[in-house]
Amino acid sequence: MQFRPDEIMRRLFTGLIVVAFGSVCDEVIMEPIDSAGQLAAAEYVRSAGEPHQTRSVVVAENGIVATSQPLAAQVGLEILRAGGNAMDAAVATSAMMGVVEPMSCGIGGDLFAIYWDAESGTMSGLNASGRSPYRLKVEVIRAAGLDQIPITGPLSWSVPGCVDGWSVLLERFGTRSLAEVLEPSIKYAQNGFPVSEVIARSWQHSTTQLRRWPDSAETYLMHGNAPRGGQVFRNPRLAKTYQSIADQGRDVFYRGEIARKIVALSEKHGGFFGLRDFEDHRSDWVDPVSASYRGYDVWELPPNGQGIAALEILNILEGYDISSLGRHSAEYLHLFIEAKKLAFADRARFYADPAGQDLPVRDLISKQYATRQRARIDPKRAATDVPAGDPKLEHGDTIYLTVVDKDRNACSLIQSLYYGFGSQVTPGDVGFALQNRGALFSLDEQHPNCLAPHKRPFHTIIPAMVTREGEPWLVFGLMGGDMQPQGHAQVLVNMLDFDMNVQAAGDAARIRHAGSATPTGIPMDRDGGTVSVEPGIPATAVRDLLKRGHRVVYSQDGFGGYQAIQIDKEQGVLHGATESRKDGTAVGY
Repeated sequence: MQFRPDEIMRRLFTGLIVVAFGSVCDEVIMEPIDSAGQLAAAEYVRSAGEPHQTRSVVVAENGIVATSQPLAAQVGLEILRAGGNAMDAAVATSAMMGVVEPMSCGIGGDLFAIYWDAESGTMSGLNASGRSPYRLKVEVIRAAGLDQIPITGPLSWSVPGCVDGWSVLLERFGTRSLAEVLEPSIKYAQNGFPVSEVIARSWQHSTTQLRRWPDSAETYLMHGNAPRGGQVFRNPRLAKTYQSIADQGRDVFYRGEIARKIVALSEKHGGFFGLRDFEDHRSDWVDPVSASYRGYDVWELPPNGQGIAALEILNILEGYDISSLGRHSAEYLHLFIEAKKLAFADRARFYADPAGQDLPVRDLISKQYATRQRARIDPKRAATDVPAGDPKLEHGDTIYLTVVDKDRNACSLIQSLYYGFGSQVTPGDVGFALQNRGALFSLDEQHPNCLAPHKRPFHTIIPAMVTREGEPWLVFGLMGGDMQPQGHAQVLVNMLDFDMNVQAAGDAARIRHAGSATPTGIPMDRDGGTVSVEPGIPATAVRDLLKRGHRVVYSQDGFGGYQAIQIDKEQGVLHGATESRKDGTAVGY
């Protein structure tokens, strides 16, 4: 819901707007300056105030699990308390998230992870994203009369990488079997769990789409409706599938009954999956890449994900004395927005599956390149010659989790279906929906992210880690489509420039720029995009952004979901934080 400033003032004075931005007003539109009504609306937003830290930092000595649903965090903690390590707990938590937050993640989707192995003192990255069907080509999409890949249905599918990801992660770093870590989730899926508040609202948004696919409706709706907050939901179909994976391992998903069910549904509904697509699937170990920021090394995974966009933004910002500008000052916010535009222009051009092509990753995250990029920023004016964004990337239903154990092994893991319930399609009685990541391919045959057989699409989900003096200092992530690199950078600026603790850094009001170019290759308007800001960004800063030519929208939603664990080596204590905008929690012992 959006209101223009004159309508805001009328509703405000007639008592129709909730001061804390409740159910009536979701977004306040701020057009370019020179209207008294717009300034009055900006002054009104001041009443929302700067958010306080929503909760204390969770402190513990032996281990912490943080994710966006409390029951899932507790499942991971139980694994730690029983002697499992960070990887065991991470996979158990990931599996449980597929039960309790099924619109955001599950075994129909992909995952990425960064893991610090304390014994060897090494960091590893896993790309567990899937590839397009062998039989799906650009010509097929064009022949269907389409100029882009649909966001729902079988054409949007890529092979789900989650189950293989769990398997290879546990094989290399775990101490528990796949059957052991799946056991709690099987019980919850079979016996039921009460749906939490934020998740229930997100579930509601997909009701209409789920009704269009009988197996999706049968799996995820209760008497034709999404479950309400506090209502107990059961998914015995998923319990059965999890049990099959526990008994038979990852091969039942890629070479057995589950693969056959997915392929049968694909053939029935005009999809292009064949058994070979699943049989040939593999996850890949990759080397994380890094850039320094204020003396700390920030680690992300290389493309096909967008993690290096966060590094590009931070490299550009490092050239400014951000701390002297003040948090939420117009000067800092303007520099951040312009740095984001530059990084996302590169994202649109260069981020893709690196297989078979040479992507200039090292150049993009170098300090020399950042210096050249910084020179392109006008400190007084918003750039409008950066291609605008693809609205597809404004979506992103994802979960992030982080675990650190008593030995200081650390896992940063992110998992997603892309849109809520992904493609909306549940293949038979398997109990999970298939992702729609294939919708992020370009159909431009000159673009590195162009659709091709057995190719990974551009990916939005990115885990992260920060080291100091060669050891983990922060294990964190922030989900939410193209908010993710923007959120990574903002959290680190809050901690390293503005000296905020790990919880306050996530609670602080955020901004989100939309309107940059995207890796789909679709032409965009050249209007400079839109800056969404949360209540808590000062009205004075909003006025100054308007004067610089930014289009500003006050909004409640779309600012991502953050989880983090900071490691205090000197005190031997872990500091956990969780996203106040989600249902989650950080738990420790």
